Amino acid sequence: MPLDPFVTGVVETAINKLLQDDPENTRRLTRLKGKVIKIHLKELKKDLIFIFSHQIDVLSQYEGEPDCYLALNLSVLPELREQANLTQLIKSDQLVLEGDIQLAQQFSSLLSGLKPDIEEQLSKYTGDVVAHTVVSGVKGGLSWLQGRAQKHQTHLAEVITEEWKLAPAPLEIAHFCDQVDDLNSGVSRLEARLNRLLERT
Repeated sequence: MPLDPFVTGVVETAINKLLQDDPENTRRLTRLKGKVIKIHLKELKKDLIFIFSHQIDVLSQYEGEPDCYLALNLSVLPELREQANLTQLIKSDQLVLEGDIQLAQQFSSLLSGLKPDIEEQLSKYTGDVVAHTVVSGVKGGLSWLQGRAQKHQTHLAEVITEEWKLAPAPLEIAHFCDQVDDLNSGVSRLEARLNRLLERT
């Protein structure tokens, strides 16, 4: 089975399932009806074409001209969920946009509404209590891992600056910057005095 139809099928199924979970998404989808957005994923050199009707069809190839073309890296995809990020991404060259920017904003608005309720989905198979326990456990585990990672990062920074002396401590950097400023001021004063002496002679 070719990979492209499999990927587009998975993306299409997932998006349409999430659209059904919230009636507000149907209203957002109506604004995009009849439009075509082409997204080029730079690292993969692949295209995803979104065709909007009563649902979203996702294709890997499209003969016509899209209403909006976006080229970006995979890492930028999550940021499309926030409309405010679009202009910033374009300015920082992380996003190439050709065509209707308003259409891109509406697409971003639609994506922002796609929030999977994992606990709700899991409860259909396991029951509410088990689903809540599992999701809470996973969230707690992730929170613990983040805390541990932060603690290790802080510890590593202390080891590098205090024990191994590979990098200066923040106070040493501040002191060095003050010394550079003082030296700069002294050079400026010396230069001014030298210019005055040269003017007298």
